[in-house]
Amino acid sequence: MPPTDDPITLAAPGGLSLSLSRYGARLIRLYAPDRQGALADVVLGHDDMTEYGSDHGYLGATCGRFANRIAAGRFTLDGRAVQLDCNEGGNQLHGGTRGFDKAMWEVAGQGPDQVSFRHTSPEGDMGYPGAVTVTCRYRIDGLHLWIEMTATTTAPTVVNLAHHSYWNLAGQGVGDVLGHQLQLDAAHYLPVDAAKLPTGAVLPVAGTAFDFTTRRRIGDRMPGPDGFDHCFCLKGPMEAVADQLLRPAATLLDPASGRRLRLATNQVGVQLYTGAHFDGSVPGKEGTRYGRFAGVALETQAFPDSPNRPQFPATRLNPGEVYRHVMLLDFTPS
Repeated sequence: MPPTDDPITLAAPGGLSLSLSRYGARLIRLYAPDRQGALADVVLGHDDMTEYGSDHGYLGATCGRFANRIAAGRFTLDGRAVQLDCNEGGNQLHGGTRGFDKAMWEVAGQGPDQVSFRHTSPEGDMGYPGAVTVTCRYRIDGLHLWIEMTATTTAPTVVNLAHHSYWNLAGQGVGDVLGHQLQLDAAHYLPVDAAKLPTGAVLPVAGTAFDFTTRRRIGDRMPGPDGFDHCFCLKGPMEAVADQLLRPAATLLDPASGRRLRLATNQVGVQLYTGAHFDGSVPGKEGTRYGRFAGVALETQAFPDSPNRPQFPATRLNPGEVYRHVMLLDFTPS
């Protein structure tokens, strides 16, 4: 069950403040300024911590062992068939019924501006080979939030971690995000079938609803009634940012307030999910309930179903190697 103890809070003088939970190494609040300096909580979540144990859409969680979908929960590794726990229509989503979002992580280190969580997933957990130790570190620096996820394994396996916050830069619970403007540094995307699994094709965004190469209003680009749940292929070269090599991924803007999120990462993809599952029944914070498109998730990650798609970048992790996923979120207002 989710914790009922107090969350962990970080604050940067004149910058961001946020709250975290050990349950799912989860971001539960983040206050960011508008162009006038007024702060608002811009991440969807719950006042009642026990609600995080319900399947409301992985709000703020660290997802794994394998974020996104694996077809039939099955793949072959070194000639051996691996069958995983299936939790979405015969497929696996975000690591299975008891993925990392349902784990109680331990606090591995903490300071005034950072906290590190750690979790060990045993051999066979949700069907995966190898015992995997994962960490998730949150660090704030002014208006910047760094999220760094790592993993090591005792046997060959696959790993794909993702951070799953939903953003509403007008403030959580303030309407929907259809009026937000989005730019993605992606010239191609992965089309999906009816089960939201990639078909294996990689298609150009030019001339389609998926073209966010320049800033577009999200509500003007929706490809269907359920909006977006698609992976975009990041194209930019890696650039040195502080002591990291990152590529630009996305810019999200609320024009009314000027609150802005600029996202960079070392990953090859970003999953754009516009929260179609919110139906007005999901309890939020401060007495709100989340309706359709109440928030947008920008999940940097590897490509979905990549263990079954040799044409996609590999997600295999071997003993002695370190998986490393870095996100930089810059909340400097417009």
